[in-house]
Amino acid sequence: MDWTWYLFRFKGRINRAKYWLAGLIIVCWMIFLAAIVVTFGARSFGFSVDDIFKAVDPDTYRALSRADIPLVLVKVIGTPVFAWVFAATSIKRLHDRDKSAWWALPFFVLPGLINQFLDRVGNDYISFTLALISFVLATWGGIELLFFRGSRKTNRFGADPLHVSPAGKPGRDQQRELEMPAQKAGPPPQWRVKPEA
Repeated sequence: MDWTWYLFRFKGRINRAKYWLAGLIIVCWMIFLAAIVVTFGARSFGFSVDDIFKAVDPDTYRALSRADIPLVLVKVIGTPVFAWVFAATSIKRLHDRDKSAWWALPFFVLPGLINQFLDRVGNDYISFTLALISFVLATWGGIELLFFRGSRKTNRFGADPLHVSPAGKPGRDQQRELEMPAQKAGPPPQWRVKPEA
C-alpha cells in the first residue's frame, strides 16, 4: 500500500475498512506522543478534536504559562499532522460516497466551531438549537463515512477501491483470474466396469 497517498493525499477513494484503519493509526500516534510527554514530566496530556478549534479561540492563548510550553510544542506539531491525516482520509472517504470535499464543512468544521464557541452564546434557546444542529450534522457525517458503503462503480473520483488491483489498475476482473481444471467425461476410475467381468 502507498502509505503517503493513503495518509497524506486528497485524491482518490478509500473504503470503510481503510477509513477505520486511519482512525486507529491516528489514535495510536496520539497515545505514543502522549506517552512521550508524560515520560518527560507532565502529569496528564491528551489530544482531542477540540485542539484544532482551540487554535482559532483567543482565550486559549491567554491561559498559557511557561510550564505549558513543552506541551504546547508537542500539540503544535501533533495536531496539524493528525488534522491533515484525518482530512485526507475523510475526503477520500467522501469521494468513495460520491460526495465532494465540501461536505467536510457541514460534517466536521461547522459542528466543531459551534461546540468551541457554544458557551459564549447568552440565550439558552439559541444554545440548544445550535447544539442540536451540531449534533445532527456530526452524527450524520459519522454514520455516512463510518458505516455506509461507497458507490459500487467508478465515479467522478475514481474506481471502486474494492475492485482495484494491487498494481493500482482499476477494473480488475477476478473471474478471468480463476483457474478451472479441465473436466473428464465419464465416471470416476473406481466406477469403471472391469474387463474380466
